[in-house]
Amino acid sequence: MSDPLFDVTDQVVVVSGGSRGIGRSIAAGFVERGAKVIISGREQATLDTTAKELSTGKHPVRGIVCDVAQVATIEPFVQTVLAEFGRIDTLVNVAGVNRRKPAEEVTEEDFDFILDINFKGCFFLSQAVGKHMIARGEGGTQINIGSLNNYSPLPRVLPYASSKAAVVYMTRTLAMEWGQHGIRVNAICPGFILTDLSRKLWSHPVMQAWGPKNTPLKRLGDPDDMIGAAIFLASRASAFMTGQAVFVDGGFSAGLMWPIAEAV
Repeated sequence: MSDPLFDVTDQVVVVSGGSRGIGRSIAAGFVERGAKVIISGREQATLDTTAKELSTGKHPVRGIVCDVAQVATIEPFVQTVLAEFGRIDTLVNVAGVNRRKPAEEVTEEDFDFILDINFKGCFFLSQAVGKHMIARGEGGTQINIGSLNNYSPLPRVLPYASSKAAVVYMTRTLAMEWGQHGIRVNAICPGFILTDLSRKLWSHPVMQAWGPKNTPLKRLGDPDDMIGAAIFLASRASAFMTGQAVFVDGGFSAGLMWPIAEAV
């Protein structure tokens, strides 16, 4: 039996970075629940493949190129969505990149590459969709993807950690400014999630031992673990929530795991 509190049927949902990983899973979750889903990314061929694979629900998935690092492409993308669908009910900002290296080795190109996609592009897509939501006058929801770095920064990913700190503060500030328009802005902060992009890292024996040992639920996350939080934040079930960062991390941010049980 479906619960109308969590109903997202016929919502128009835009998922940036929706062709792979967490974005793909969240897009699939909305498709399976009857939403009209538009995914964006940098490569049309990849978007077309994903859209075809996900189009099993009530509405076919639409893939439209938008490289959020190129701010000039964002407004045309939003206008294309509006021309085809008439409105945007929910925006999920997933597009993100990372490069792991010591802080002293980070180049300007590294810094700009990460910040332009993870923060700058995220903001200007939020802004473009937010302007439409304000003008429409019927509210809306925006969901940004933070990180476990919002709980505690990790070494060797300084630009990434900084970008995610900025995203969560952006989330809180937009929630304060746009609440009067009925627009809710929240963030999901994933824990250690096994995706195609992180599979090499988690294939290392040291990481395989460390991750589950320091996560109360004793496993790495799966991209599908993000679906429930996204549906919740896009639905009436979270009608009085805005400006929040929801950690979906298997309990990692609940506290510090230490070896006392093994030591005594």
